[in-house]
Amino acid sequence: MGERVIVLGGGIIGLSVAYESQKRGYDVTVLEKVACGGQASGAAAGMLAPYSEIEEDPDDFFRLCLKSLKLFPSWQEAVRKESNIDFEYTNSGSLHCVYHEADLLSLQSRQQWQGDFGAEAYILQGDELFTREPELSKDIIAAMYYPEESHVYAPDYVKALEQACRNIGVKIYDHLEQVDVKSWQDEVSLRAKGGQIFHGDRLVVCSGAWALELEETFEVPIPVQPIRGQICAYEVPQGKVNHIIFSSQGYLVPKGNGTLVNGASEDISGFDTSVTEKGIARLTKWNKKILPFLENENPFHKWAGLRPATLDGFPLIGKLSHAPHIIFATGHYRNGILLSPVTGEVVADLLDNKNSDVSIEAFSPERFY
Repeated sequence: MGERVIVLGGGIIGLSVAYESQKRGYDVTVLEKVACGGQASGAAAGMLAPYSEIEEDPDDFFRLCLKSLKLFPSWQEAVRKESNIDFEYTNSGSLHCVYHEADLLSLQSRQQWQGDFGAEAYILQGDELFTREPELSKDIIAAMYYPEESHVYAPDYVKALEQACRNIGVKIYDHLEQVDVKSWQDEVSLRAKGGQIFHGDRLVVCSGAWALELEETFEVPIPVQPIRGQICAYEVPQGKVNHIIFSSQGYLVPKGNGTLVNGASEDISGFDTSVTEKGIARLTKWNKKILPFLENENPFHKWAGLRPATLDGFPLIGKLSHAPHIIFATGHYRNGILLSPVTGEVVADLLDNKNSDVSIEAFSPERFY
């Protein structure tokens, strides 16, 4: 077995890093305070929608997201095979809806620049739109249709990826409550609350919003904070809604289990994951303007997750210059599920001392000095 790699954090990013690194011959150990995927990952709507979510700027972040979307078909197939666990991966396509003639220009502009990156993007209006999604409000005048965009059922995806990691030899220690870095300049040493000591040659920090706790340890600013995302779900028969539907106020995602996920309202609440009436009301006030039948429906499930956000919205991905055996892969905010394959690949390339085929300079963990 190769070098010992400790992955701090067992969310979707930590598990993806562990999976790809173990496959490349590293001896990987994952350390998680609670349950794997128990924070942002398991609470996510599972959208794989870079074209819809990145509207204006074809920057390196868009390129990273696009690369990950292209990786997803083969990635999810490998995870299924390695784990022997099935999970929903649906190439539903998406509709980004607008209500005003003035908004058509922004759709046309987006269609033009995204087309330069090979996006399939079609502006649908009238019968063409309502034939594709009959339940849409007739107040909607147009929508951008992206047939490539997809979604996964996040809780099952996390379970499958965790099992895939275990099946290929990744050692996972969860429910550790607290994990502290005791030494890192040469050999990496971490200690759990219960007294267990873990040694490694490399450390990959994938601890989401909790990465902030390591600022003093590594003497580097880590401005990652938790953003609470509140979500609700409705019981909706399969086939009643066919696509991921976006508006300027949020999204709706139909799942194969007969639920419609509606998200997300965001607020700053520290590490509080409680659900509030105000947060859910932000969703229920507008969703009926997209799908009028929701006027008479009540959500049967409400939940919240913490999304790790940096000051500029970009993740932290890369080595520390003064300690290249310390790698950061955290702060993925709303895009952890989407970015899981590409982050696993990029971090494994960093461990291999290889240049990735996507630029990560903009995501340097030291850019906030």
